[in-house]
Amino acid sequence: MIKRIKFMTVPVQDQTRALDFYSKKLGLKIFTDQAMGENRWIELQVPGAETLLVLHKAGSRSADGTPAVVFEVDNVKATYEALKGKGVEFVQPPERAPWGEHAIFVDSEGNRVLIGTA
Repeated sequence: MIKRIKFMTVPVQDQTRALDFYSKKLGLKIFTDQAMGENRWIELQVPGAETLLVLHKAGSRSADGTPAVVFEVDNVKATYEALKGKGVEFVQPPERAPWGEHAIFVDSEGNRVLIGTA
């Protein structure tokens, strides 16, 4: 039986730039940052959470518009405003759907990331 997500990978072109975005702008903490061949194995953690996010060097990124990551937040509008204040670019402002409120931004690598309520 599946209990939780251990980690998710986000394809990135520049691991240092992505690490700066996810740690400084979104507040994720570095769990692991070590050499992996010519690249790095970088795992980040939301403070107080178990799930890890891996910034994986990739040759190309998906451009189909599907969010690479989904973060649950307490208040979508407040989070939206706080992130916009830090320069995060949103491609969809907060909106309600039958499954909950959500908004979508792009990270430093062009990946779409969704924030929403349960």
